[in-house]
Amino acid sequence: MIQQKTLPNGIRLIYEKMEHVRSVSMGVWVDTGSVRETQATAGASHLIEHMVFKGTQRRNAEQIAIEMDAIGGNINAFTSKENTCFYAKVLDEHLDLVSDVLSDITFHSVFDPEELKKEQGVVLEEILMNEDSPEDLSGEESNMLFFGDEALASPILGSKESVRAFTRESLLAYKNEFYVPNNIVVACAGNFEEQALIDSVTRWFDAPASARATTPVLQRYPGGKREKFVEKDVEQVHICLTLPGFARDSEGQYPLAVLSNILGGSMSSRLFQSIREKLGLAYSVYSYPTSYTGTGTLTLYAGTGEKQAKEVLNRMVEEMERVRKAGVTKEELTRCREQLKGSYLLGMESSGSRMNALGKTLLLQKREYSEAETLRRIECVTMEDIERILPVCLDLSQASTALVGRVKKQKAALLEAIG
Repeated sequence: MIQQKTLPNGIRLIYEKMEHVRSVSMGVWVDTGSVRETQATAGASHLIEHMVFKGTQRRNAEQIAIEMDAIGGNINAFTSKENTCFYAKVLDEHLDLVSDVLSDITFHSVFDPEELKKEQGVVLEEILMNEDSPEDLSGEESNMLFFGDEALASPILGSKESVRAFTRESLLAYKNEFYVPNNIVVACAGNFEEQALIDSVTRWFDAPASARATTPVLQRYPGGKREKFVEKDVEQVHICLTLPGFARDSEGQYPLAVLSNILGGSMSSRLFQSIREKLGLAYSVYSYPTSYTGTGTLTLYAGTGEKQAKEVLNRMVEEMERVRKAGVTKEELTRCREQLKGSYLLGMESSGSRMNALGKTLLLQKREYSEAETLRRIECVTMEDIERILPVCLDLSQASTALVGRVKKQKAALLEAIG
């Protein structure tokens, strides 16, 4: 059973006991990501995520690594558009140590100037690596086209200029603004004693209370059709289309998940069967939905040879138009509902997955979702629900399309395929 508790300083603790496992997964979720950054602070959330592992007032970087390795644990972090998470997975007997280490890096990192210079170099290489990955680049470009001037268009890594410009003082100023108890959720799942967990988290996560707290950043998309062609000397043309989706708390979220599965979410999906299995035009073709606070997207991707780019793009557009006009079949609906249920249940078998779900939903939606409720919402998706969202999610007049590869010579033909 999922339980919640608010610590005296305002940090929210959410936890679920899993008696059949030997692990404990704990995550510190902070309500800041690229949506809260300005042009001057672009990439701050991600750079802070790097810097917290470079030493605290009690541990240097090597000691953090040694302590976790010595107990066979894993510690890591990630930054997204809307949040930052520091997490670890250890054997249940090491619960108190993981509370200690995670709280230490969250609240007591020193941000040594020399270490900052090194990590700025690391992040700059990360940006270059992303630019060298045409699949990632097509997704980034399509997302930026779709959201225009909205904060969701900003890359999580920031820009080369903004990353180079950070100083210890400017980075700490950003951290001090957002890393306050009211903006933090500690999530835990695994095999632990409830009171031992509460005592450990209360002891270590004892940062001073603060009245400051963030308010939700409601995002939207400007609308309209956009295209971008990025000339790059690579073997394939990478095609990415971004279309309107639904916000995280919207009734359309689950019907869209089913629709995405039907379109390109599995090996039995329409795009996979048509473009890869029947025509052999691509190795990688897929779709996925993404939900944010206030809005969402449906993304479709395919990577194919230069000479086949127009045909693949034609097939993608044709399939979307076919579904938009004729809808989906009852067999597809039933199969994809069951597929989503199976994927969800299998994914939730690990303590890490459960911790992730607990922390993210409480931080961003201010509530918890039980396993039963999630399954019910999947099972309740009807043909009418799918038909209701088709005019929104498959409206090609609102699509942003990015193509990366040798595209300059065939730009006119590709524009014709987009319609």
